[in-house]
Amino acid sequence: MSYLELHTSPSPLFSGFQTSFKQAEYIIIGVPFDITSTYRTGARFAPLAIREASLNIETYSFRTGLDIEKLKIHDAGDLHTTSDTTETLKRLTLVTKDIINQQKTPITIGGEHTITLGAVKGLDTKTAIIDFDAHLDLRNEYMNLKTSHTTFMRRTNEQTHPQTIIEIGTRAVCQEELNYAKKANIQYHTTQQIRKQGTKKTADTINKTLADHKKIYLTIDMDALDPAFAPAVQNPEPDGLSTEVFFNLLQEICDNRIAALDLVEVTPHYDNGITAALAAKTLFEVLCFIEKAKKP
Repeated sequence: MSYLELHTSPSPLFSGFQTSFKQAEYIIIGVPFDITSTYRTGARFAPLAIREASLNIETYSFRTGLDIEKLKIHDAGDLHTTSDTTETLKRLTLVTKDIINQQKTPITIGGEHTITLGAVKGLDTKTAIIDFDAHLDLRNEYMNLKTSHTTFMRRTNEQTHPQTIIEIGTRAVCQEELNYAKKANIQYHTTQQIRKQGTKKTADTINKTLADHKKIYLTIDMDALDPAFAPAVQNPEPDGLSTEVFFNLLQEICDNRIAALDLVEVTPHYDNGITAALAAKTLFEVLCFIEKAKKP
């Protein structure tokens, strides 16, 4: 029995279209985990809500001319999480390794942002990390926790030593994080900068940084978007990205170097389904962007 079989259970199928694991190129894993959440809790319900939304929105992408129905996706169910953060992250690392070792792309649906640390540890090579997020998440400790949704990127940098970290949509930080970002050479693009210089110039700057990188890990915290577009997130911050800018940046950046990705921080009971639907749409579009880059 593989770790994938040991630590996951069936769930409603993402998109409603299922390819066998053997034939699939993209493997969906839900991680219903929000044990370190400090403001709004409820991200543990997001994998189910996003799957349900994915069954009720259309699957054709006008941005790429592709249909999600044609992609080879397998939903492997939800990770068996526990109240022990270390154990949950360890299980996610093992499951991610299982998927990567079979030359497939893991797509993780959180859950809180801490899960990124577990997934990145499962990669078989050093990568660049692209993080769409309102927050830098570079604190050393928060509320007596060294590993949490507020510290995970610092732990990721210390423990996995990625080649590059680029954070996009930044607008909520503390001085400690700014100091660490400068020391660790972590690049970030604030929403103010993006609006001032434009989407294309921002994407060009990011792509120039990524030019020599062979593998990319993409993590999307839905609070990168303005609460007007994504109100049901764990830590909403005003002055965020619009959906247009968000999707335009993703389209410019996403290509076939993305080895794994996650989408996190949706708290579905804080709205009437808008954020879960946007999260499902985001995954649809990102998968189509990757597929388009594979088959121009």
